[in-house]
Order: sequence, then structure tokens, then C-alpha cells
Amino acid sequence: RIARRGSRAGWSGAASGGQWLTSQVLAMAPRLPVRDQRKLREQFPGLGPEEVADQLIQGASRASAAVGAGVGAALLLPLPTAPVEIAVETLALVGIELKLVAELHEVYGMRAAGTAPERMLAYVVAWAHRRGVALVPGGLALAVGSPLRRQLERRLLARAGRSAVSLGPLLTGAAAGAMLNRRETRRLGHDVRNDLRRRSPQGSRWPGPV
Repeated sequence: RIARRGSRAGWSGAASGGQWLTSQVLAMAPRLPVRDQRKLREQFPGLGPEEVADQLIQGASRASAAVGAGVGAALLLPLPTAPVEIAVETLALVGIELKLVAELHEVYGMRAAGTAPERMLAYVVAWAHRRGVALVPGGLALAVGSPLRRQLERRLLARAGRSAVSLGPLLTGAAAGAMLNRRETRRLGHDVRNDLRRRSPQGSRWPGPV
């Protein structure tokens, strides 16, 4: 659906590209499936918060690498134009990373306040800042033209620029895209994790039985 929508809309420059990506991310975020702390503990029995965080970061990094490799390899086949490929890869990567950010908050007992959509909005901001949630949902201003939204647009354009590496010749682009995506997602995960670990009220132990 994203690919078809992107091929119809197209990009008419960096500014409109950033605005389009931002609107798509804000629409996508509330629909991402996020596991709460209870589900994570059930899925990773016997592991503590630090070990579960390790597993989440590794899994997200592998998924990001697969996206970069897949887009690069797919360019061997007849597909839509390069800007659409970049948009599709960028949105897929941001989705993976937003899910990682949200679940790291669950691991460290730092779930954002508010309803599920409000929490995901807070996690989008956390993704843009590369740290844990620090603002209540009511304090977030993502109206068109607001400073926070412009920062998010710049961050998404930078992510799209890295996605363009996957468009290199033949499988060279696939290998480079996989490597950069894995590294970027891992770095994001560690940045957010370090901030949450420092502020977490539960420390390095689960708060109680599942």
C-alpha cells in the first residue's frame, strides 16, 4: 500500500519529501504491533531486562539489514522509480525502529503516558531525539510547520539519504544497505536503551512475577 501510494504521490523535492514521509510515519505509528512487558517476559522466559533488550536490538538490527539487502537486490527486477524505493525502505526501517523504541520502553518500565496512539506519538518523538520519552503527550506539538515536526522531517530525510545507498549497482548496493541499516538500528537501540537504563525506576530487575 505504501509503495502504491508513494508511486502516485511522488516527491517534488526534499521539503515535500520530508513532509510526505512525516505524514506517513505519523499515520503508521499507531498501527505498529508493540508487545508490552508481560508479553516480552513470556516470550523470553528466564531472561532479565538487560538480556531481553539485547535480544530486541539484535532482532531489529537483523530485520533492518534484511530490508536494505532486499531493496538492493530487488533493483535487479523491473520496479517503480528510485524515489519510491527509497520511500518504501525508509518507512519500513522507521517502522522497525519505532517498534524497537516502544518495546525498549516496556522492558525498562518506562511506558509513555496516554492512550496507545498518544504513546506511539511520544515514541516517534523519542525516535527523532534518539532517547527515551521525556515529554507528556499533551506537550507534543507536531502541527505542520512546528519546530518539532521540522526536526522529525529532517531526521526522516537523513534516514532516507542512508536508504539511497541500497540503490547502488547490482548487489553492491544490497550489501552496503544491509550493513548501514544494521549499524544504524543498533546504534539507535543502544542510545535509547542507555537513556532508559539510566532513568528506569525498576533498575536491572523485573518489578515482580509475570
